Amino acid sequence: MTEPGSGPDSLGALRSLIQRRVVGKPEVIELALMCVLAGGHLLLEDVPGVGKTTLGLTIARALGGRFKRVQFTSDLLPSDILGATILDPRTGAFTFRHGPIFANVVLADEINRTTPRTQSALLEAMNEGQVSVDGETMRLPDPFLVIATQNPHEYQGTWPLPDSQLDRFLVRTSMGYPSRESERAILRGEAKFFDEDRPISAAALAALRAEVAQVRVHTELEDYVLDLVAATRASPALARGVSIRGAEALLRAARAFARLRGREWVVPEDVRELAVPVLAHRVLPRAETGDDAGAAAIRGILAGLTPPV
Repeated sequence: MTEPGSGPDSLGALRSLIQRRVVGKPEVIELALMCVLAGGHLLLEDVPGVGKTTLGLTIARALGGRFKRVQFTSDLLPSDILGATILDPRTGAFTFRHGPIFANVVLADEINRTTPRTQSALLEAMNEGQVSVDGETMRLPDPFLVIATQNPHEYQGTWPLPDSQLDRFLVRTSMGYPSRESERAILRGEAKFFDEDRPISAAALAALRAEVAQVRVHTELEDYVLDLVAATRASPALARGVSIRGAEALLRAARAFARLRGREWVVPEDVRELAVPVLAHRVLPRAETGDDAGAAAIRGILAGLTPPV
């Protein structure tokens, strides 16, 4: 079998490897791969037991990287994530013990169950790809992907993610339950890795990211994105619209999405399809009118905008 990192279609091989383990979720896989290619992070809001950990572990294996899972609890400290300087009793010297953040894919499970102080420990890591401990700055592995989860139906004993934290996630989505046939395949143990599976090479991933950076965005598409974010800031349904970082994130995501679809240019459908998962968690509704008033507001704005031809 040709190694995914050395073949002509490394992206297709990467997608196939993940779909072999995470069955029946092509849309979620596509959004996750988009985060990998765009250098972003993923927030999954869903009930327990639908495959979030499996997704993170599978992506790490497909990339040939390290996977770490952190169960966020009320007593978790920033040092439990970042690491700490400790005294080695054998040598009498201080050494740094790396925390789980020093992995390629980090699953922050139930991130809203820990305190804002600990949640904020991820800010620098997610935004800059580095952490600062005891006055020293240390780079994180590349690629670096945070997949955070939270249960949207259970809020007792939780701390809502602050806006600054939410803004660091490129995409917010949910796994959802699998189809009947997909669940049957899972129950039969058909969703698994095979011995001949090989991860994508670092060079192949770097090449894919370089291709994403070259995806063209025409001026009309830029205007369409600018009109969209401006409308969120003027919408009477929203107390706060999309930030400049949000607008940049939408274009970055659209480039990666276009590459996943086999194109070298962004089309209006890319922007429309990504607007809710990329922007809805970045706005503040004036009043909660349902489970996701932000998404409803974004959809309403899109319905009133004329896309470029």
